[in-house]
Amino acid sequence: MSTLVSRWPLLGQRRSLVVYLVGLVIVDLVAIVAFAATTAFRWADVLTFAALMGCGAACIEATRRLGVPAGVSRDLLSAWWLPVALLLPPVYALFAPIVLQVLAQWRVRATVLHRRVVTAAAIGLAGCAASVVFHWFVSDPAALSRGECGAIALAAGAALVFALLNTALIAIAAHTADPEVPWRDVLWDRESVLLDVVELCLGVIVAVATSLSLTLLIITLPPVVLLQRSLLHAQLQAAARTDPKTGLLNAAAWQREADTEIVRARRTGETLALLIIDIDHFKRVNDRHGHLVGDQVLAGVATTLRSQLRDYDVVGRFGGEEFVVLLPGADLHEARQVAERLRNRISRTAVTADEALVTVTISAGVAIMSVHGDDLIELLAAADLALYRAKELGRDRICVPAVQPPPPQIPEAPPAA
Repeated sequence: MSTLVSRWPLLGQRRSLVVYLVGLVIVDLVAIVAFAATTAFRWADVLTFAALMGCGAACIEATRRLGVPAGVSRDLLSAWWLPVALLLPPVYALFAPIVLQVLAQWRVRATVLHRRVVTAAAIGLAGCAASVVFHWFVSDPAALSRGECGAIALAAGAALVFALLNTALIAIAAHTADPEVPWRDVLWDRESVLLDVVELCLGVIVAVATSLSLTLLIITLPPVVLLQRSLLHAQLQAAARTDPKTGLLNAAAWQREADTEIVRARRTGETLALLIIDIDHFKRVNDRHGHLVGDQVLAGVATTLRSQLRDYDVVGRFGGEEFVVLLPGADLHEARQVAERLRNRISRTAVTADEALVTVTISAGVAIMSVHGDDLIELLAAADLALYRAKELGRDRICVPAVQPPPPQIPEAPPAA
């Protein structure tokens, strides 16, 4: 079974997720067959499709050497397959993401195959829906080249349909993979909404330019490539600060941000707490179920930490199975409450492995600024000692370092008369 999972990672996912992903691909294949059987292919359409896919390929090649951050990354390829949906029959919108995903898999980075397939299916279905909606109301796409306000407004509406459906299909997959993740974390945030708006605007602009003349694609390609490179550069900068397995800050980035918070707390006189969290008996998980399941456990713990902490709390992976959390403004009582809440939530988190559910517990050490230390090194040392005490007492608990009482004050003898 472990050999099959290593060869076909999809088999190691939740059964509900496998059913959803396979169903999504089947619906996409059925749509391709149905629309291909009812579409009259014209050379002008094929030429437009080839030109837009050529621009997409050029965009991929131009950004290939820059690299792609690990995990989920964003691109601006909608600038090419959205015009396909607006200007051509729906069957082309179903084929467009397949072409570009194959090229990305071959030329950029070979990732897990089922992710490429599912991404192509989701984008294809979203593009097909946008194409059907647009062509339902606009019989002649050449209306875009005439600058008709109604046609442009409908193109923007179809682009919105594309974004909503594509996001919904991917969000359902993400939530099915981990039902504990809140919907707000798999849908939009402010940055992703802004990026979606930019993508849709680019797609409509490229569609209008393409409807005027295919030659104008030569002018639209460089700005899109430049925006794509800028986007990837920003993502690579963010990736350099994060741990690839958990998405949390790595040790170096966490230390920089923690130092900044400590300086601010000194200046303002506010309290501050530090937690060191360790997964109990994590080596047993790796030995019994393999490192792939161990990585899933790490990711699950990281997700729980993010969901239970405030936006301005500084959380990172310190190495191995250890995590660190800085709680600005927290006193000892609040820090213990947060640590207990994290302990309870993580103990209820389960990862599926070999038809079994893997659960873990955590131990944590808590240190408070100005009580257990005055700088980051002292706080880490105090929290680390408390963590070892929690392990010695049996694990699955929270401990605070013992504070030595101040030495008694010996009254001075009165002066001799």
